[in-house]
Amino acid sequence: QGVTEGYNGTIFAYGQTGSGKSFTMQGIVDPSTQKGIIPRALEHIFESIQCAENAKFLVRASYLEIYNEDIRDLLGADTKQKLE
Repeated sequence: QGVTEGYNGTIFAYGQTGSGKSFTMQGIVDPSTQKGIIPRALEHIFESIQCAENAKFLVRASYLEIYNEDIRDLLGADTKQKLE
C-alpha cells in the first residue's frame, strides 16, 4: 500500500536454483489462483490508482535476475544480454 503513497517498493526473492522463485514471482495466468506476486501487486497498484482522485502517478517496474554475478533485465528486449 505504501507505494501508492509515494514510497518505493522492492520484492526480493532469494534461494537455490529450482526452489520456485520465478513461479512465486510470475505464477501462471490460468487458473487465476496461481497468479504470482508480480501480477497480483500490479493489479492492486492499478486498482488503487483508478480509485484515487486529484493525484498523478508514475509507475515504473524492473524485473532483474542476478545469477553468478551476472545481471539481466527480464523485461528487456533481449533477456540474455548482461547488464553492466
